[in-house]
Amino acid sequence: MKAITLLYAFLGGAIVGCGSALLLAPEKGEDTRARICRFFKKKGITISDAEVDELVAELAGSQG
Repeated sequence: MKAITLLYAFLGGAIVGCGSALLLAPEKGEDTRARICRFFKKKGITISDAEVDELVAELAGSQG
């Protein structure tokens, strides 16, 4: 496996893990979604509220 592929796999896993941790935290959904938006904006990624909702639905669907 190429080193770059391993790096991408690690980063992808880290992102999914962080997203799951945020979504499972005992916080109101609205506050959590706002936190996700702020996180992505700090990283220079523009994400809309609708995209955050889709991400939440996708992550919630993969848990059950």
